[in-house]
Amino acid sequence: MILKEIRDAKDLKTLEQIYRKYLGKKGEITLIFRGLKNLPKEKRAKIAKDANALKALINKELKSKSETLKKESKNQISDKLDITLPGKKIVFGHLHPLTKVLREVSNIFSQMGFEIVEGPEIETEYYNFDALNIPKDHPARDMWNTFWLKVEAERRHQSTSKNAGVKMALEYGANRLLLRTHTSPVQIRYMEKHNPPIKIIAPGNVFRHEATDASHEFQLFQVEGLMVDKNVSVANFKFTIGEFFNRFFGKKINFRLRPDFFPFTEPSFDISINCVVCGGKGCSVCKKTGWVETAGAGMVHPNVFKFCKLNPKEWRGWAFGFGLERLAMMKYKIDDIRLFRSGDLRFLTQF
Repeated sequence: MILKEIRDAKDLKTLEQIYRKYLGKKGEITLIFRGLKNLPKEKRAKIAKDANALKALINKELKSKSETLKKESKNQISDKLDITLPGKKIVFGHLHPLTKVLREVSNIFSQMGFEIVEGPEIETEYYNFDALNIPKDHPARDMWNTFWLKVEAERRHQSTSKNAGVKMALEYGANRLLLRTHTSPVQIRYMEKHNPPIKIIAPGNVFRHEATDASHEFQLFQVEGLMVDKNVSVANFKFTIGEFFNRFFGKKINFRLRPDFFPFTEPSFDISINCVVCGGKGCSVCKKTGWVETAGAGMVHPNVFKFCKLNPKEWRGWAFGFGLERLAMMKYKIDDIRLFRSGDLRFLTQF
């Protein structure tokens, strides 16, 4: 009967149950061995001999049946597995499109002799506004345009804060801190510590208190540039920015400068390029004008030089700033700025 149970077993789980039934701690054969001590001596030897023989037979049959079932199971798996099919492709991580564009922009300017510098994202009111000739009553200082921080709370946590930007900003004794609205403060910090001539770009995150839509975000990645020397002119700037556009887009790009206003430059101008989507013919991206405003620029205001302890009669300079997202949107023909930080792999894996 026991041997028939073993031979009729269809899987290893059933064999395990049979083993526990007869040879487990409370199995029938095990109980026979435990009861031997209560039997007369002459019966004990005979029953022990028969029980050992039965135990050995059961173990032998269980082992044989187990090997048979394992072999059958392996054959069944082999029958279902087509070894000629290609394996599943391993998905590798890749760079974010903004990272790719930033590296390309940095590489182009590095080849033109520009140094790449960075600064804290948490800034003081002085470096973000005052030193850039932005007066107290300028709209940018309004709470609805800028993310202001609670200074006292930050001071209490200065000793334990891991944010280098907070510590750096507090060291200057400013009574108001904010999330920087542009990377121009990096230019001020650099000019305070370095003598001209200067050629730098300052990439980094900036923050604006505004509603988000297809062309606006509250967090942007900005790249600003600065060149200071004794004989710097708008002509130098036009050549530099024109060369950058040509290299970045991989073709000749027409651009134009138009008068504009920025507190930290004089004269100031905006930079527009021929729409790369329609080739200047007019489309929804360029609003049928054939031009797309890409950056702001101008000659460094004399007051900015004075804040940095540089003589504006001796030194001249120009500065520019553009959003990295805008460049990426033009290059890759992306119509919604929110896609960059959406985390949607359907978008990100295209690059």
